[in-house]
Amino acid sequence: MQSAYNYKEFAILYVDDEEQSLKYFKKAFDSEFRIFTATNVRSGLKTLEEHRDDIGILMTDERMPGEKGVHLLGQARQLCPRVLRILATAFSDFDAAIQAVNSGAIYKYISKPWNVGELEIALRQGLEFFMVQRERDRLLKEKLSVLHNMMITDRLLSLGILAAGLSHHIRNSLVAVRTFMDLAPSKLQEENVRLDDLRNPQFWREFYDQVQAQIHRITAMLADLGGASDKSALSFLDKVSLSEVLASVLAKLKGKFDEKQIVVENQIPTSLPP
Repeated sequence: MQSAYNYKEFAILYVDDEEQSLKYFKKAFDSEFRIFTATNVRSGLKTLEEHRDDIGILMTDERMPGEKGVHLLGQARQLCPRVLRILATAFSDFDAAIQAVNSGAIYKYISKPWNVGELEIALRQGLEFFMVQRERDRLLKEKLSVLHNMMITDRLLSLGILAAGLSHHIRNSLVAVRTFMDLAPSKLQEENVRLDDLRNPQFWREFYDQVQAQIHRITAMLADLGGASDKSALSFLDKVSLSEVLASVLAKLKGKFDEKQIVVENQIPTSLPP
């Protein structure tokens, strides 16, 4: 029966100071798994760092010159916490295995000399566990991403509803302002007041025009806010003409450019496909 797992998708890193042990390990399992080997803690950490996305299991001997296998597993836990850590130890090193288990530094320990069949089963189970954990993390990340997007969408819709409510109240207030501004010229005539008779008629004309312009500006802004609260108004274009977009932006900013005597040319060809 064919396995549902690809056991060569992720590699096994085996660290042992005995070259012969590394040779036999690779010979026994190279056909079933991807194998990396290292002869000491420093070399093992370097290999783990270089291939951190490829390695699923780190297996190390306990007794090595210099730093012990437990130290390697402890550092590997900090470097790549998702990688499964296996300690290979003789019965004389049983205390070290217990210490490693209690500290949470290893997934399991293997007694030396190992049985090839039993070790193969343990490595298969370890890789399966690693891949299941990896898939679980991926699905959880996707779920959190979807939840995050839903929260953002809900917040945007809430802001849109709030904007629509504010728009309604501001529009009602603007009615009185606009009515006053529209009636002001005729009411002044009824009172026999002519702008030209005032001490600074130009000021009143410019101020009147500015107020009217601001009323139109606020009305346009309210229309945009109202559109933001309408789900049906939310649309995304598959294609955009860069020339048209730039021309629209330049038209809106023309007044500011003219004030600062800035000349901007739209050199995007209209024939450029969207």
